[in-house]
Amino acid sequence: MKRLNIVLVEPQIPQNTGNISRTCAVTGAALHLVKPYGFEISDKHLKRAGLDYWDKLEVYEYENLDEFFRRTSGEYFFFTTKGKNVYTEFQYPDNAYIVFGREDKGLPERLLYKNKESCVRIPMRKDLRSLNLSNSVAVAVYEILRQWDFPDLTREGNLTEYEW
Repeated sequence: MKRLNIVLVEPQIPQNTGNISRTCAVTGAALHLVKPYGFEISDKHLKRAGLDYWDKLEVYEYENLDEFFRRTSGEYFFFTTKGKNVYTEFQYPDNAYIVFGREDKGLPERLLYKNKESCVRIPMRKDLRSLNLSNSVAVAVYEILRQWDFPDLTREGNLTEYEW
């Protein structure tokens, strides 16, 4: 199976991180969390949003962005409202890292400036700030999985009271 990595840089809202952890669990993506957080990992809101999926995750924690880049390797895609490229214009390779910033600030502009060609944007109306972080992650994850033909994911469900 191809490997997808979701990176949250300094997440501030536990419910977003909980929802994203659930997305990681159901898709098999690894979750990378870069400190400082705006909450404790033990936060009840985080656990509640992630429900019983937390133990099914592959989670990595880093003290800061420098440590994250020292300990990881692969191709990085920086999701930002400031990006000049649309996220669907890229072909995402195995071991791709999709990187998202704080809910209130996004990613550091210096990082974006140094990685202009890897900065991607989800199109939206110009007079509005941004999508919710967990929604943005879900949009990105499922575009990448679509490109990869949804590896190792179940494609059909079953009714509980009837047979198809």
